[in-house]
Amino acid sequence: MSFERQNAAALRILDGLESGSASTADSVALLEEADPALVYLIFTWIRRRYADDPSGAVIARLVAVADKSPAVAAKMKSGQSDPVVQWFEDEHQYRTLGAREFIELVVDKLEG
Repeated sequence: MSFERQNAAALRILDGLESGSASTADSVALLEEADPALVYLIFTWIRRRYADDPSGAVIARLVAVADKSPAVAAKMKSGQSDPVVQWFEDEHQYRTLGAREFIELVVDKLEG
């Protein structure tokens, strides 16, 4: 898949979870097709970004997706040990990157 398509797919996943613009089933379908490292990074970015959100809506969407699909939960867990995750966590901070910048950085590294 080209960088542009991968980037668009990753942004669609993140936006669906962040804004609620995708149903749980749609998010699950996209996440089941995604790279495990990307899944882990997106979930972690959201958890760090919204840890203090009083509404809890975004975190609730993450929980709903993980509860609906054990495959997504397993993919997230397996992605944690990916070298791209280690690189990202050594070089960057989740909370300092906006959604688009975060996705472009991660997809570029995954594609490279």
